[in-house]
Amino acid sequence: MTGKRILLLSGPNLNLLGSREPEVYGTATLEDHVTAARAEATKRGAELDHLQSNTEGELVDAIHDARSGHDAIIINPGALTHYGWSLHDALAAFDGVVVELHISNPNAREPWRHVSVVAPVATGSIVGFGGAGYPLAVQAALDALVSA
Repeated sequence: MTGKRILLLSGPNLNLLGSREPEVYGTATLEDHVTAARAEATKRGAELDHLQSNTEGELVDAIHDARSGHDAIIINPGALTHYGWSLHDALAAFDGVVVELHISNPNAREPWRHVSVVAPVATGSIVGFGGAGYPLAVQAALDALVSA
């Protein structure tokens, strides 16, 4: 699969991975996860761009921009998963594949984490596989593009 472009979006506080709650999120940094995702994309002939932001509006702008340049979006929205309706609406307007990604399994955590406003507009979700979820998300996005 050559020439496909994936946008990996990382939401609030993911810049703290490696030091924030390592018992939940592990000790790998966000850059470690991005490197693993990018390696998987490259292996499969695709390009991966990444943006991390602690600001919901910046993520929405990136989704809007992706409409004209990316085939798929992988998004780990962090806490915005549960209330970021502007992300939901922006992703709903994206015509490509959307993969929701979480290092931990939100459904196995506090009850307020059980609802995702992103899931209804995602092609699929990868949750609970730790850092392995990043290359898995790339694989899933590219496989879904082939199936589309």
